[in-house]
Amino acid sequence: MAGLLAAAAAPGSRVRLYETAGVTDVRLEPDSATLTSREGETFEASLVAGADGRNSICRAAAGIATRAWQYEQAAVVTSFHHTRPHGGVSTEFHRPAGPFTTVPLPGDRSSLVWVERPDEARRLSALDDGAFKAALEARLQGLLGPVGDIIPRAMFPLSGLTAEVFGRARVALIGEAGHVIPPIGAQGLNLGLRDAATLADCVADAMAAGGDPGAQTTLDAYSARRRVDILSRTATVDVLNRSLISGFLPVHLARGLGLLALQALGPLRRLAIREGLGPSGDLPDLLKPDGARLLAERARTGLRDSAA
Repeated sequence: MAGLLAAAAAPGSRVRLYETAGVTDVRLEPDSATLTSREGETFEASLVAGADGRNSICRAAAGIATRAWQYEQAAVVTSFHHTRPHGGVSTEFHRPAGPFTTVPLPGDRSSLVWVERPDEARRLSALDDGAFKAALEARLQGLLGPVGDIIPRAMFPLSGLTAEVFGRARVALIGEAGHVIPPIGAQGLNLGLRDAATLADCVADAMAAGGDPGAQTTLDAYSARRRVDILSRTATVDVLNRSLISGFLPVHLARGLGLLALQALGPLRRLAIREGLGPSGDLPDLLKPDGARLLAERARTGLRDSAA
């Protein structure tokens, strides 16, 4: 957000920021999109980056169908203070009911995603703060020391979703608007970051060629570039999550052997970490060193050429 605000304030910037409680309506025309805010204000754009979650109104307006499925799991989410520094490290416990993940926040604070079977998740959500702190400290096994203040908890059922395409009718889907996966290894977050960076690439390419950034050719390029990464990550996380909750002994043995190999073989472990952070193939410019400058220069070149 700080970078976006700085870009909007820069001399000659074409960025405009609207402060709103949300968009309530998206109308798509062949040449533009019109959005209506909750406050009743309307504004137009040539391209809509639909990053409005799994119940995306942008996706619905574009008529993009989805494939969805459910898991017999639910997640309890919150954030909490702790007395031992996290050192900027995220920790994930893989348990029979699902992952238990802490993600570092500024200061001595971490966010929590605690996946359980639905009945147990409901029980945890209903505990008072003292009882929940005790349960959390027991599960953390002293990792972050005694637990302090906890914000109000929320619970949601685990599900999966994949859009049939990731761009259509002047809408590009980003994050959970286009794909929903279980919270394992921060893969959903990483996919969303690569969505945004790839869309920036495709828009810069269109502008460099003097084209329309919201044209279907731009959206088709975006959708094609994201398909393999999204579908492969979705399948991998789905298999891993199902292996955690499966009662089939050979599945547990195979998963255990895989984890043992990752622990024992350094090159394999480093490869898994690299691939978890980003695919080894088509990396968007924005995620490369000095990528933001190169991307901006491509777009500016296109603007100068079209003006000439």
